[in-house]
Amino acid sequence: MKSNAHIALCYLLLLFIFNNLLAQELPPIQKFSPTDYDGENQNWMISQAPNKFIYVANNEGLLEYNGAKWTMYPSPNNTIIRAVNAIENRIYTGCYMEFGFWERDVFGKLHYKSLVPKFEESMVEDEHIWNIITYDDWILFQSFNRIYFYNPVSGASKIINSKNGISRVFNIKDVIYYHVNHEGIYKVEAGKPKLIVDNVIFENDKVVNMFQMNDGLLIQTRGLGFYTFINNKLSEWNIPANEALKKMNIFNSIQLKDKSFVIGTIKNGIIYLSETGNIEFELDRSNGLDNNTVLSVFEDIDANVWAGLDNGINCINIKSPIRVFNDDEGKIGTVYASIVFNDILYLGTNQGLFYKKAFSQEAFKFINGTSGQVWTLFQFNNELFCGHHSGTFVINNDNAVLVTNTPGTWSFKPIPNKENMLLEGNYNGLNVLVKNQGHWELKNKIKGFDNSARYFEIVNNNEVWVSHGYKGLLKLKIDEDFKVVKNIYTDTTVSVGKNSSLIKYKNRVLYAYKEGVFGYDSKKNGFVKDTLISSIVTKSEYASGKLVVDDTQKLWAFSNDNISYVDINHLTNQLKINRVAIPYYLRKGQVGYENISRLQNDKYLIGVTDGYLTLDISELNKTNNHNLVLNSIELNTVGKGNLAIDAQKPGEFEYKNNSIIFNYSVPVYNKYDIVQYQYKLNGWYNEWSEWHSKSELIFENLPFGDYTLNIRAKIGNQLSSNMISYDFKINRPWLLSNVAISLYLFLLFAFSFMMHKIYKKHYKKLHAHKQLEHEQLITNIKNEKLNQDIESKNRELAISTMSIIKKNEVLHSIKKELKKTKQTNNNTALKLIDSNLNDAKDWSFFEQAFNNADKDFLDKIKHAHPDLTPNDLRFCAYLRLNLSSKEMAPLLNISVKSVETKRYRLRKKLDLEHDSGLVNYILNF
Repeated sequence: MKSNAHIALCYLLLLFIFNNLLAQELPPIQKFSPTDYDGENQNWMISQAPNKFIYVANNEGLLEYNGAKWTMYPSPNNTIIRAVNAIENRIYTGCYMEFGFWERDVFGKLHYKSLVPKFEESMVEDEHIWNIITYDDWILFQSFNRIYFYNPVSGASKIINSKNGISRVFNIKDVIYYHVNHEGIYKVEAGKPKLIVDNVIFENDKVVNMFQMNDGLLIQTRGLGFYTFINNKLSEWNIPANEALKKMNIFNSIQLKDKSFVIGTIKNGIIYLSETGNIEFELDRSNGLDNNTVLSVFEDIDANVWAGLDNGINCINIKSPIRVFNDDEGKIGTVYASIVFNDILYLGTNQGLFYKKAFSQEAFKFINGTSGQVWTLFQFNNELFCGHHSGTFVINNDNAVLVTNTPGTWSFKPIPNKENMLLEGNYNGLNVLVKNQGHWELKNKIKGFDNSARYFEIVNNNEVWVSHGYKGLLKLKIDEDFKVVKNIYTDTTVSVGKNSSLIKYKNRVLYAYKEGVFGYDSKKNGFVKDTLISSIVTKSEYASGKLVVDDTQKLWAFSNDNISYVDINHLTNQLKINRVAIPYYLRKGQVGYENISRLQNDKYLIGVTDGYLTLDISELNKTNNHNLVLNSIELNTVGKGNLAIDAQKPGEFEYKNNSIIFNYSVPVYNKYDIVQYQYKLNGWYNEWSEWHSKSELIFENLPFGDYTLNIRAKIGNQLSSNMISYDFKINRPWLLSNVAISLYLFLLFAFSFMMHKIYKKHYKKLHAHKQLEHEQLITNIKNEKLNQDIESKNRELAISTMSIIKKNEVLHSIKKELKKTKQTNNNTALKLIDSNLNDAKDWSFFEQAFNNADKDFLDKIKHAHPDLTPNDLRFCAYLRLNLSSKEMAPLLNISVKSVETKRYRLRKKLDLEHDSGLVNYILNF
């Protein structure tokens, strides 16, 4: 019976825990599957380097995560890596029959070096390294049978052996403890092991972890819960969770910096304990964890808890100001409204109205009669109204009373100066509710307006602004009894906007849509853009114009990248804008129906499609400094793959390597801390780029020149604490190098010189040709002149010859006539005539004229025929003039027959052939 009662008690306890889990508000979880990190399923140990990079001992090798990209380094001997510890700039790992460390080279890659040769003794056959811890300058590698001590400073080494298996080794305040199966707990004292706890508990159960307590040690076992060891006395730790933990198979645990505990189990996922030992929440596959078998847990520098699972890796943002209630099974649905009323949290969803005790882990319960779409929850005079698709309800704890069944109640507004009266907006207009004798009822529908009134605000007592999604802004003038619309005015100062909204904030009517936030200005009788508040609804980030005013008069808005709120700066009493970097894709809210409500203090609830988020805005200012890290630079070489280069010094690259890849990241692991990057490349792109989420930049085919790459990051809305700046140069291609340019200049000079020579020769030849033409022209002119002179001389010669001929003819005629008279005195005249006919002066004159006309003839023929007499030369000259025998006879004062005889004799002297003409010979001479 006792055993059955014990089992029943345990069953009730587990059922209680299960019910609590249904309403747990859990920290965000980032999930990494084997596909994400490209490794094997199991992950045995996790560590973090000073640069915040995460290292995981995986079945395939060492995993490195820089916040943007996972890198796998295969195990040095192709076995499972089970232990890892990042210490300063080294990553120590242990696997089957091997342990050592990894160091990063100048190219950003890790390289392994074994430490096994540093020890004189060989490793035990089939030995695995399961754990790595530090102690002063020493690194301890723990296997099942040994603890290897190695000092990287001095190079010293030491080994502690154990006959029975060592389950775990611990460093507690610079004292080394370890548990040996079936023996107990040892501590290392003066370099030797000393048994300090030999209780039977530790002979039959394994020690998972040991922690420091103020006055002793806290010991956690695998299946028997927590024990304290104080003043050499072992006692069970009396905490609420101990009995539940005894029913679980604990595999590992850690104590966080805030003294709380995270416990990894074999079947139950992760248990989170407070410092005092209360179970705060449990994470398993049913509420967000990827796997129920937790092989390792680790707290990083930013207080995130990493879980190495049997299938995957999860990062739990324990300290995130955001908590998540996941309705993965769809039992509650999309949350459209929420409110804390009388210490009860109500959720209005598309499936109805649900409630639970506020700030508890109770399961949500359904309020009967409210099945269907809930649009709004409204508190008025300590009463809670529910606007529903079916009408209007008044809610009293878990009871819903139907006030009116007019379909589709959007919202409620108190009517000024009308006590116990409400104006409600419905699918088909405006209704007035009134409270009579303690009960709310429908008073009347306002006539004259039958359109949907999702957004409306009352101004000037009986004027109502209504925002209609398709008809725009309408101002209704209503009579004093709120029964009839007297006038409808359509505002044209703003456009109709998709997902727009209308709200009253600080007694001012605001209208918000994609163009910004516009406030009504009574002087201008229209809406005027509010430049300050419009910064929360911008066109570039527009998702919805929905505005919400909470009970502390904060104005909330929802964009693609942020949830923003307007608050009062208490120092200046001016409005200030605050932004919460929760992007839309992580909120998963219903666009146009975003909602937020204050739960208590600075804690808010945000409705999403599968549950809700809670946000503590007081924790948002507790920001961390995050560094942007340049992980690697690679050159994309043609045909040779990527070539890593040293990122620690300026680069100088050949032109053929002008395609460069930069990898960078911010090691931030909070799910809602979205990292975006921005760059500018001075020398090519001198303006900052748009923000983007890619952690890799690829520049292809950059022209030669000097460049400076600047990269900065934004984590949420906070800039990283540093900016990457990298200088590099791309050399000119060889065709544009100094040598090539010198060669080009030489070739250009040679070509110019050659062309100069060619042109000079050409122009010289052309000049010579012109000169020749000119000379020929001059020669022709001279020749023409000579010819003219010759012709003139010839004419003179001809004239003189003809003159002689005429003279001689005349003298012959006179002589002939004188002879006829036969007078004695005629002899004297005849002698005078004969003397004139043979006058030598005539020949001298003729010879001079002939030589002027044909200068060299007489000399040449005389030289050719020296035996010619002067008469023969004279006769030759007459022949040269081509005179006939008849013409020559008077000149020679002989008869024509004598001339022929003279011709015959001259032919003989000239020794001419019979068939050679005398005249032709003389003319051709």
